[in-house]
Amino acid sequence: MRSGLTELEAVLAVARLGSFRAAAAALEVSTSAVSQSVAALEARVGTRLFHRTTRSVRLTEAGERFVAEVGPAMADIRGALERASEEGGAPTGTLRLNASAGAAQLVMRPYLVPYLRKYPGVHLDLVTEERLIDIVREGFDAGFRTTDIVPGDMVAVPFGPPIRFAVVGSPDYFARHGRPVAPTDLMQHACIRARMPAGHIYRWDFARRGESLAVDVRGPLTLDEPRLMLEAALAGLGITYLAEFHVTDSLAAGTLERVLEEWTPPFDRLCLYYPGRRHVPAPLRALAELIRETG
Repeated sequence: MRSGLTELEAVLAVARLGSFRAAAAALEVSTSAVSQSVAALEARVGTRLFHRTTRSVRLTEAGERFVAEVGPAMADIRGALERASEEGGAPTGTLRLNASAGAAQLVMRPYLVPYLRKYPGVHLDLVTEERLIDIVREGFDAGFRTTDIVPGDMVAVPFGPPIRFAVVGSPDYFARHGRPVAPTDLMQHACIRARMPAGHIYRWDFARRGESLAVDVRGPLTLDEPRLMLEAALAGLGITYLAEFHVTDSLAAGTLERVLEEWTPPFDRLCLYYPGRRHVPAPLRALAELIRETG
């Protein structure tokens, strides 16, 4: 039975991470052990679960069906094992979390650092990516996102202040090109645009006194990473639209200046979210409690 569970864990890890080497690192075993486990399970079920080349590993059609069916069952098995080991003890084990890079930056110091100090028996595995994923299908216990994009069937634990965005540019840029006084003025400016994980270009959202609009800005540069957008704005390449926490230090130092502030009200809060239909493992339950207490 144990060898069967090991084989299933190996298949799910390779499917989630897209690499035998990455799966081996996550499972803390050798790459050859993962490869042997996958091969053994493929032999047992009588079908190939992965297409393998020298450059990539991807699920076959049969593999996709297998992972979709086995993934939730393995989560239930892990839950049963965790419940059996939880009796009377502090939380232990691995807690897998998914978050955007910005969300991870906001939760690390006020929440995750105190959590690890309080529960040294827990190992946090935090993966950052901008695309919104199915955390259950991809093997995560929970995620951090803004409340507006969390699926409705998830338990959400909101925390922290509402997220607010800022329209910023360098003093040199504004000295050369002037300052927009209304969102529509941005069409006359060089703007640093953001490409979203799904591939579309983000339209800048504005609202004031019941009026709202989204501006499809234009400019010389399109990026998909906030820190690069910040660097481009600091270099004077144009105006950009970022969450306040990305630009706080630059605004304080005077290397960036803010415009259209009255058009950028607070939006949604961050939240911890996780499936509500299954057993909540002790490490996740403890993290949710700490977040609720901290606020």
